[in-house]
Amino acid sequence: MADTVAFVGLGAMGAPMASNLLAARFALRVFNRNAGRARPFAQQGATVCTSIAEAVRGARFVVSIVSDDEATRAVMLGEGGVVASASPGTIIVDASTNTPAMACEVAQAAAARSLACVDAPVSGSVPQARNRELVFMAGGDAGAFAAARPLFEAMGRMALHVGASGAGATLKLINNMLSGTMTAALAEAVSIARAAGVDPQAAQAILGEGATASRLLRAKLPKMLGRDFSAQFQLSLMDKDLRYFVALAQQLDLPTPIAALVRGQFQAARRAGFGALDTSALLMYLGGEAPPR
Repeated sequence: MADTVAFVGLGAMGAPMASNLLAARFALRVFNRNAGRARPFAQQGATVCTSIAEAVRGARFVVSIVSDDEATRAVMLGEGGVVASASPGTIIVDASTNTPAMACEVAQAAAARSLACVDAPVSGSVPQARNRELVFMAGGDAGAFAAARPLFEAMGRMALHVGASGAGATLKLINNMLSGTMTAALAEAVSIARAAGVDPQAAQAILGEGATASRLLRAKLPKMLGRDFSAQFQLSLMDKDLRYFVALAQQLDLPTPIAALVRGQFQAARRAGFGALDTSALLMYLGGEAPPR
């Protein structure tokens, strides 16, 4: 079927993205390693599959969003994975946050089997995924990107082709380095404001109108001030993204002293037990608090 989409990975981001494809009337097949996450999609009209091969065989498009390089390697390049099982001509859209090297490796393996692959990670977290407000940055074949545009439009508000394979992955790591750095700075600011007795509502009102006002500040400042550390974007994933960014900089032989410092903070917070919480929980770590049990 020309409009059939196989969706692999129904986590916090993948589930709402897949639901939006269903709402846009794509014929959807879904697969998730934890089958419990896939079952609700049967009630929404999707076909729940028991393997990646079953999901992708004969599909026009495959969309995947998993946690890291290791998961992507298993999903894309493993036995019975996407590249081995998809039919020639299938377009793969990998929305995972991976290293550029991983994105290029998948693209090369896909091309060898007459498949097209676009590395298209997203800017935005769970609320943006639910509300079709994601921004896709896509690297890879321009023709494949153009063919997949209806999918991007169903899941987000903007999609831009940014270059060859790996370019999307590179820009996403840059984006998340900036996000992590701003989150760390905001956590320091909130800790000082609290210690100094600044009124939280006043701080939110003023900082939200200041020179550093941004979507990130509007999202994370209320969570920090309200001590709501439920995960929109897990701290452990930010730690992983910063690790990937610093490794990329080392490959390019460029110094990144700020990113390395911030990565060290997130790494320490993850190792201290805050990894499953939102990135805003860096505030707890900086304040010397213990992670919730």
